[in-house]
Amino acid sequence: MPAMVIVGAGECGARAAAELRAGGWDGRIELIGAERHLPYERPPLSKAALLADHDPVPLSAYDAAALRDLDIIHHTGVEVTDLDREQREVVLAGGERIEYERVLLATGATPRMLPMTAGFHRAHTLRTHDDALRLRTQLRSATRVTVIGGGFIGLELAAAARSLGCEVTLLEVADRLLGRAVPAEVAALVHARHVEAGVSVRCGVSLTEITETSSGTTVTLGDSTTVDGDILVIGIGAVPETTLAEKTGLHVDNGITVDHRLATSDPRIFAAGDCSSFPHPLYEGRRIRLEAWRNAQDQAVVAAHNMIGGDRTYDAVPWFWSDQYDVSLQVAGLPAEAATEVVRSRPDGVHIRYGIDGTGRLVSAAAVGTGNSVAKDIRLAEMAIAKRVVADPAALADPTVNFKHFLR
Repeated sequence: MPAMVIVGAGECGARAAAELRAGGWDGRIELIGAERHLPYERPPLSKAALLADHDPVPLSAYDAAALRDLDIIHHTGVEVTDLDREQREVVLAGGERIEYERVLLATGATPRMLPMTAGFHRAHTLRTHDDALRLRTQLRSATRVTVIGGGFIGLELAAAARSLGCEVTLLEVADRLLGRAVPAEVAALVHARHVEAGVSVRCGVSLTEITETSSGTTVTLGDSTTVDGDILVIGIGAVPETTLAEKTGLHVDNGITVDHRLATSDPRIFAAGDCSSFPHPLYEGRRIRLEAWRNAQDQAVVAAHNMIGGDRTYDAVPWFWSDQYDVSLQVAGLPAEAATEVVRSRPDGVHIRYGIDGTGRLVSAAAVGTGNSVAKDIRLAEMAIAKRVVADPAALADPTVNFKHFLR
């Protein structure tokens, strides 16, 4: 009997495998991963894994016993080299072929590289558990760390390095941190917290040369100044992993293109997680791609349901989070969609910036606070965004107005 085959054994792939079984699929499920680990969660890699006093073990989403109980065949350290769509077979690196009923591509993304650092031994990116182990080791022997990239991953890596006592210089080509991911004022608060922690943050720079010696790295900037470091950490985003999809002739456009059901241009092949580009109904069906933990989890559920005959639409509100030092940053929706912004500041120091589009509809919320202080606000905002609530700006700005007022 043909199998349900999942290419990519990260959180998205493993969740989809479990959902297939929960949904009633009683045939074979083959989960194929290139890494030699059980499926594990990636968010701790830029946080707890780097700060741990001992070599961290991957935080497994599903341990070996759980996979056995679900009767999921898990291949580790195995590359998928081709999809034979005519024969409906997945081709493995060793030549083995697996006949499939449906395929889910959960291939994720790969860190964006700087060509000028090719072959460097002291330049790091972070995507896998093994990457985190290598970086963790070097951070403990480094005094000076240069971080390139002022997005979520670059900032988390800078925070980790500074928390370990390193001198940190963060370089960002754009004129502010976090680009279009959060409103400028929220980015400014994050910027200030890094400066307070002792990070030298330099925005609006250009990189003209990066060199490496046996003892460190040197970044030469457009103004001819240089930044020396013992190691270099590159956090400038990620590229969707579409190699297999392209090789087999599937449509690709900033990710593997899927429809509202997460099916690709071949109805027997689905894609989910960081690798997929999908039309979002909240944004007039415009195609977007998200690199986010929850998106990968939620898309896994929808894809699995539809692989066994369902017809669910993926319409979850985008949600992002980042912990840096004692600061929690959470974002619901897409701030770039906002025509105007409304600020709500609470006495406990929480700063929330709501985004409203041209019709008055709430389309985003970004909040900064300590600990879990922003979680409830963002969760309520998610609900309002999903319901397409038209919100009164004055009431949004008033911290004495219970947000549940907008959900009635």
